[in-house]
Amino acid sequence: MPTLMIVPTGIGCQVGGFAGDALPSARLLAAASGCLITHPNVINGASLYWRDSRIHYVEGYGLDRFASSAWGLRPRRNQRIGLLLDAGIESDLRIRHRQVAEGCRASLGLDINAVVTTDAPLGVHLCAAGSGTSWGTLDRPDALLRAGERLKAAGSTAIAVVARFPEEFTSEALTAYRHGRGVDGLAGAEAVISHLLVRHLQIPCAHAPALAPLPLDADLDPRAAGEELGHTFLACVLVGLSRAPDLLDLSAGSASMPGDLVADQLGALVVPDGALGGEAVFACLERNVPVIAVLNPGVLSVSAEALGVGHQVLKAASYVEAAGLLVALREGIAIPSLGRPFPALRELN
Repeated sequence: MPTLMIVPTGIGCQVGGFAGDALPSARLLAAASGCLITHPNVINGASLYWRDSRIHYVEGYGLDRFASSAWGLRPRRNQRIGLLLDAGIESDLRIRHRQVAEGCRASLGLDINAVVTTDAPLGVHLCAAGSGTSWGTLDRPDALLRAGERLKAAGSTAIAVVARFPEEFTSEALTAYRHGRGVDGLAGAEAVISHLLVRHLQIPCAHAPALAPLPLDADLDPRAAGEELGHTFLACVLVGLSRAPDLLDLSAGSASMPGDLVADQLGALVVPDGALGGEAVFACLERNVPVIAVLNPGVLSVSAEALGVGHQVLKAASYVEAAGLLVALREGIAIPSLGRPFPALRELN
């Protein structure tokens, strides 16, 4: 039963707002549904990753297009990955990222066919909205897109991007995040970068920020610990992209084939209870796909009640409970039969 799992980037969710800390929940939902479609924010854990043939790695823009029936997904055994490096990355840090790519080629057998450096520094700027969510801007999106076009022309079927991000060693937001209390200040800008490339090139893309190593913090929250293990966050991106599905533009006449995934097959969507304002959620509500809203607090409060769609949404107190609801839906068990008190059959007059 193909199922979408979304934990929006940069909104500080207690599960999924840190370094791959939603991966255990994703593995559970994949086991419950048999087929889980999710985005890099859910399962990227810097040097930590987990390959599961039931989990499909789809960048957020592509996931929205899939949910709205504009794009389909075609599973792949492997992608040929191009590595796109920001010209703003210092020489030593650029070497570290190339070494991660070489290590993934040698130790994991990944197909990484080319490296391109942008013709100008991308100029990433980090921003925070009044709601507390993170976002960002680029000085040179044109340089990003030109580099992506070069990799696609060279035969790359997926792109891993590494952009130089501003250092925030002394910021209160970074300290709060590392102690498990805040929003990932990098995540919103990362989404801007990957969205631009996927929209422009229509191939799988994902991003890893380039940063100098953080100073040691003995009181680090365990959910942020995955980002402390190495010099880069690139390894999980390369592993995720290596078997990411192809993106099919169904609105342009691309025909689906047996084995492809299309939105009509969706059995459910799992999303944090306060983050129901996204395009994929509205697309699923419009087509009466069951939406499971999980109690997973963040800085947003776009709930089913706020949207007036409470009657269309199933509530779950945890991802464990959401997995139980998925099993019930997969097995065709009426959800009301699992609750108490049990209502009597309604008679029509």
